[in-house]
Amino acid sequence: MKNESSAKPEQLDRPALGIMLRILSGALFAAMAVFVKAVSADVPVGQIVFFRSAFALAPLVCFLWIRGEFPGGLATRRPLDHLLRSALGAAAMFASFASIARLPLAEATLLGYLSPVFTAIAGVLILSERATVWRIAGVILGTLGIVALVWPELGQATVDDTRLAGFGFGLPMGLLTAFALIMVRSLSRTESPGAIAFYFVVASMIGGIATLPFGWAAPSLSQLLCLVGAGIFGGFAHICMTLAFRYTEASRLAPFEYLAILWPILADLVLFGQPLTHPFLLALPLVLSGAAVAALEAKRRASPSKSKAP
Repeated sequence: MKNESSAKPEQLDRPALGIMLRILSGALFAAMAVFVKAVSADVPVGQIVFFRSAFALAPLVCFLWIRGEFPGGLATRRPLDHLLRSALGAAAMFASFASIARLPLAEATLLGYLSPVFTAIAGVLILSERATVWRIAGVILGTLGIVALVWPELGQATVDDTRLAGFGFGLPMGLLTAFALIMVRSLSRTESPGAIAFYFVVASMIGGIATLPFGWAAPSLSQLLCLVGAGIFGGFAHICMTLAFRYTEASRLAPFEYLAILWPILADLVLFGQPLTHPFLLALPLVLSGAAVAALEAKRRASPSKSKAP
């Protein structure tokens, strides 16, 4: 995003702090996912989305107020673009939580790494960008990874409908995230990151509470604490990620985004007692390689424009 890579001195002066914040944000997002997973068997997805968004709003508003961006920084000349980006992001959150409810946390998280691959495809089909070798390689690797993950399920005599539904939600989640990121890139040219995040959280809250007529659960105390924890950890994770891009160039932080997959793996092994499957171990390097190649191609395209900047 433009705001993440603009030439502010503090972005370049504290790379160690930026890297630490990016790693911390990955751990906090993983903790959020753990809370979501813990209640997903008993609490409807829409209710989880509402709590995750509502309790993320408090730390986000405090952060924006400290930076002097609330409420003045929320003014916008592009309300319809915010609405589209927020709707895509909210739909991605619904799909992500539905996938987490049906799959091991590591597998559901891995599907999210397909978003750079989908972004590359969308760039070619929607934005008429050139289909480079890098993009084609990223798409092939990502596709092979998904085949490796899903094919064993299809090859069994008895198909696990729950897992297939988890994959069915996880793949659109990656696609919706890709479209949301394209909108974020567009909005970042004129809008502040705080405004983009704020309207997304509000839209997710509205989407979550709209599911109330379909039935919400009466959570126990432990479930309520998990729902609140999902929101608070998710809110602070977003703040840490925003600050990471403030102190360090996006290109330096890119490798640490793939480190975040370690936290869901550890959560599956230690907290949920779910061993890593052979299909997952085969799909892991393929999907991450495809995402890395797609991200590297985007970095190569961005480099010339940076060098020409005044």
